[in-house]
Amino acid sequence: MAMGIINVVASKYFKVGTRKNLNIFAHSFGRWCFLGIDDNSDDCSDLVMAAGKFKSFKMLEPLKPPPTKKCRKEQSRGKSSVTTCTAEVMELQIWKDFPDDLFEAVIARLPISTFFRFRSVCRRWNSLLTSQSFSQHCDQVPQASPWFYTITHENVNSGAMYDPSSKKWHHPTISTLPTEKLVLPVASAGGLVCFLSIDHSNFYVCNPLTRSFKELPAPSVKVLSRVAVGMTLNGKSTTAGYKILWVGCDGEYEIYDSMKNSWIRPGNMPAKIKLPLSLNFSSQAVSVGSTLHFMRSYPEGIVTYNIVTGVWEQFIIPSPRHLTDHTLAEYDGRIMLVGLLTKNAATCVCIWELQKMTLLWKEVDRMPNLWCLDFYGKHVGMTCLGNKSLLMLSLRSRHMNRLVTYNIASREWLKVPWCVMPHGKKRQPIACGTAFHPCLAALA
Repeated sequence: MAMGIINVVASKYFKVGTRKNLNIFAHSFGRWCFLGIDDNSDDCSDLVMAAGKFKSFKMLEPLKPPPTKKCRKEQSRGKSSVTTCTAEVMELQIWKDFPDDLFEAVIARLPISTFFRFRSVCRRWNSLLTSQSFSQHCDQVPQASPWFYTITHENVNSGAMYDPSSKKWHHPTISTLPTEKLVLPVASAGGLVCFLSIDHSNFYVCNPLTRSFKELPAPSVKVLSRVAVGMTLNGKSTTAGYKILWVGCDGEYEIYDSMKNSWIRPGNMPAKIKLPLSLNFSSQAVSVGSTLHFMRSYPEGIVTYNIVTGVWEQFIIPSPRHLTDHTLAEYDGRIMLVGLLTKNAATCVCIWELQKMTLLWKEVDRMPNLWCLDFYGKHVGMTCLGNKSLLMLSLRSRHMNRLVTYNIASREWLKVPWCVMPHGKKRQPIACGTAFHPCLAALA
């Protein structure tokens, strides 16, 4: 019964642009204010209402044009539209006693991109981010499709987020990230993104949606070489904490435990793991349950580490022939491989699935032939910006730069609109990025 009410309310009364309904609903839950929010805005994440800043407000009515004389047909049409609008208006006397827990359940089920418009309406809505009960409602909502947090070549210290459901780019400002050094997104889990400074000296964790931020303690070992980073949750959400693992080519590694806020050195890597690791740093780690998977080059295969048991494993898996740029991916617990297959002058993006019995890669899909013709005779490079069930690939050559997404479940290829900075027209080439599942309740 409650779920039926939630679906009705969320679908009927929370349409973007239904301004009067929004005001009445906000008024039903205590002190409120109304800001001049542009309903067509692509990014409202900077509009945050500070509690207790104003005392009284009046509803802002849109500017009305001067009255003009209309013909009878237009007048009758206007009367019918007024009748329709009146039927949609929410009655204050009915909705003022709407239960708080049901209210939070409705908000938790709204599309992520619309939440930033609503949080600016009143202090009650803005305070939801720190509400324990709201976090519990968010945990009950099925996991949303992954978003992508990316870094552009010309704006390395300001990210760009892509929402595949709305096919829009958002440009958050994470003022707490350092600007004096380059930091890159390297892993994610539970709505949080892990950043690593380019000198490997500092780790940061942040929720790009809410800007919940934490700078991690410095690792106990100073790493001079490149490292691979993986991230997992201790439970179903960040409430139970999370762990971050970094591993270097020489076999040194450390684990960060958010519940203890410290790094742990479990010991040395077992002798059965061949060193140096020769990690493929262009391939981000893949998390399946509590196990992290890293791709290595020599010998070709995968190295895994179970965060719970502390066990390292090594699997020798030969790569497909004629494979150039490639990276690991994951879908529904299955290990996938995405890469460029280049033979003679022809280049194509292919998808493989790891067969558990034979430990061999089996091709399951490839990019449409019509798209692959654009790569013919060109030296194409590929970067995978997200490897969690929905892939984002950056394909580039001397005279081409293209972004595409691939849905492993539906096997659908889509082109991604160009990333353009707010109030700008220049296309922003993507340098690197990671996929993350948007979660409003995730705390760093």
